[in-house]
Amino acid sequence: MKILIHCNQPFVLAHGGLQSQIEQTQSALERIGVEVEFLRWWDENQKGDILHYFGRIPISILLGAKQKGMKVVFSDLMGGTGARSRNKLKLQRWGTWIFRRIFPDLVLAHFNWESYRLADACVALTGWEAHLMTYIFDAPPERVHVVPNGVEEVFLQAPPTQRGPWLVCTATINAVKRVVEIAEAAVLAQTPVWIIGRAYAESDPYAQRFYSLARRQPEIIRFEGPIQDRAKLARVYREARGFVLLSAWESLSLSALEAAACECPLLLSDLPWARSTFGEHAHYCPVGSRQQTARRLRAFYDQAPLSKPPPKPLAWIEVGKQLEQIYRSVLKRKN
Repeated sequence: MKILIHCNQPFVLAHGGLQSQIEQTQSALERIGVEVEFLRWWDENQKGDILHYFGRIPISILLGAKQKGMKVVFSDLMGGTGARSRNKLKLQRWGTWIFRRIFPDLVLAHFNWESYRLADACVALTGWEAHLMTYIFDAPPERVHVVPNGVEEVFLQAPPTQRGPWLVCTATINAVKRVVEIAEAAVLAQTPVWIIGRAYAESDPYAQRFYSLARRQPEIIRFEGPIQDRAKLARVYREARGFVLLSAWESLSLSALEAAACECPLLLSDLPWARSTFGEHAHYCPVGSRQQTARRLRAFYDQAPLSKPPPKPLAWIEVGKQLEQIYRSVLKRKN
């Protein structure tokens, strides 16, 4: 069995969770003996049994892979869709249904909705996203699988230590992660927060707004850039008073899983991805005003030392084993 991995987001243009997910998935599969290669667009002689695409696979690529005799699996990140209200999701469902009956295939091909119905397997990170694949895009339920992200062993094995005064937020500095809003709320609540991460571009106006705030409020906002040393980052999670991630939307946050692996109390945006993953084992904050966020942040700061630790997430090698089972099942299935 040989797996070809492909995605449409060049790593050089946007670092983040998708890159980590793909690289860790490849490593985990190789560790359990599965042959894996990245799809080489220039190599017409490359062979593979399964194409695993990360993102919503273009229908042209899906059909082309099937014509070559390959099975197709794709892992779609539906964070933006998953953050919509139930009324908006219902409207999207009906809009998709109407579009399919009004417009010709040539127009519909641009949306790649048929990929959900034609793929041999669709992989979702959470049960909520699996529901959306069937509810909105008519993916066959028997072909939808939930396989969460994993964490590296260094986080699962990090030893306990005494926790300090800082809340920690590990995130790319952009508007989706709402880092500025967290920092502003922290200043209002006089709650110390350590922001760990970097922007896609230092010239980004949103990032500049955060840098300016961090310089003016160093006693509340700690910022030293990203931490590349994974063992050091695990120690930071172990020493943190709590972990904060108040994104406008997420698919399944790797940093939240890393913090959970280090038994760090969690404060997350009150969105379905978080509720479906951590349930009662986390604290939640609505995506709201600065004043509302400040109140929740302060309450979490006071409650964190008394909070029970969240459950341990999977190691990446366990994720690899679940994917291997999916691969083998689709290879057994007749076209």
